[in-house]
This record gives sequence, structure tokens and C-alpha cells, in this order.
Amino acid sequence: MNALLDIRGLHAGYGNTEVLRGVDLRVGAGEIVALLGSNGAGKSTLNNAVCGLLPARAGQVFFDGHDLTNAHYRRIVMAGLIQVPEGRRVFPNLSVRENLALGSFTRARAHRAANLERVFGIFPRLRERQAQLAGTMSGGEQQMLAIGRGLMAEPRLLILDEPSLGLSPLLVEELFALIGRLHGEGLSVLLVEQNVAQSLEIADRAYVMENGSLRFSGLPAELLASDQLRQAYLGL
Repeated sequence: MNALLDIRGLHAGYGNTEVLRGVDLRVGAGEIVALLGSNGAGKSTLNNAVCGLLPARAGQVFFDGHDLTNAHYRRIVMAGLIQVPEGRRVFPNLSVRENLALGSFTRARAHRAANLERVFGIFPRLRERQAQLAGTMSGGEQQMLAIGRGLMAEPRLLILDEPSLGLSPLLVEELFALIGRLHGEGLSVLLVEQNVAQSLEIADRAYVMENGSLRFSGLPAELLASDQLRQAYLGL
């Protein structure tokens, strides 16, 4: 498999605390790869190190064959590696349309109008509320906005960090259906989630993280077939 994202022996942390301890992870072009683990396992730290928001202490991050280890986050965005962060982090005092426009500030600015129409086609509710301040929207609507903002940059790989967090069961179902649809259109996705069951339903491969290290990796069926893994790490 030719890896679009290739993480090799990555170490990162905060102050004197090492969080990531030699992580190796790969995402191939056109794959959905799930990164599973409980809160505090180090998943978001990995995302931030990959996306240039946290310096790597050791190891390397390659994207499409280019070494982006500790590259400036703008260079990483320009390469097409886009993160939708945990907690949505929309700009509450800006409108829906303004939030979406900011998604193409660094990459795909020339295609902003076309991409805006594409996002509105995927999320009709955002079109209806494009003048509304983002801070007045529900959690589910803000998640739509956060994903739409990521799509405005024409990602080659989209990292979704805990996208189902805080959503109702119905919205979670809709969210995972959307991720599957985007994948069907050829988008590569790194899905970072605590929602194990639904992540494994749509993932091509999966990794399980604990205490900053990857404990297991494989096909979803392989992970689900292990009683020890199901009970100890997946909560199933």
C-alpha cells in the first residue's frame, strides 16, 4: 500500500510529559482509517503533532512522500492535510458563510465559490442559515459547519477528531453516513473516535491507542474477533 500519510516513530508531549511514545501509523489514498482509544489515550496529541500544532520530539511525518515533520501548519494545510478539530472550534461571532470562507483562506481560495456550493449541497441547513452567527447554532449544526469548513480547503486527507462527541444518536448516525459518503467520493479520512462500533463499521483499517502507544492494528473484523481486544480496549 502506498501511504498518503506515513507516521514513523512519532514522539510528542507537553513540558516534561511525553504523551506519544513511538507511534507508527499509515493511511493509504482513498482509505478510511479509524484511530480508536479512550479519552486521554493521546489521539488528539497525535493529530496536533501531525498537523504542525505541536512539535514532534522524535520521529517523522510524511505526506504523499514529502517530509512534513515539524513543518509550519500553513505548509501542511497547503499540502491538503486538513484537520477538523475536536470541539468544532467555529468562530462564534462570525456568520456561517464567513466561517466557511475562512476554510479556504490558505488553500483552494480560487475555488471558493464552487466549493461553497458543494458544501451547501452536502449541508442544505448551512445554506438556509448562512447569515446566522455560528455561536447561536446547535452542536450538530456546528459540527456540520466545522466539517464544511474543512471541505472548503479541498482536503486530500481529512482528519476528523471526535466528530460524534456530544451529538444525539440520530445525529451520530447521520454523521457516520456522511463520512461514508465522502469516502465514497474518494476522500481519504483519518477518523479519530471513541465511538468504536460505528467507526469500525465504515473503516477500512483501524488502530487502537492506549497511553500514547498503538496497541493493536488491523482490519475491523480482526479487531472485533479478538475477545481480549473487545473487552479490554473496545468496550464491546
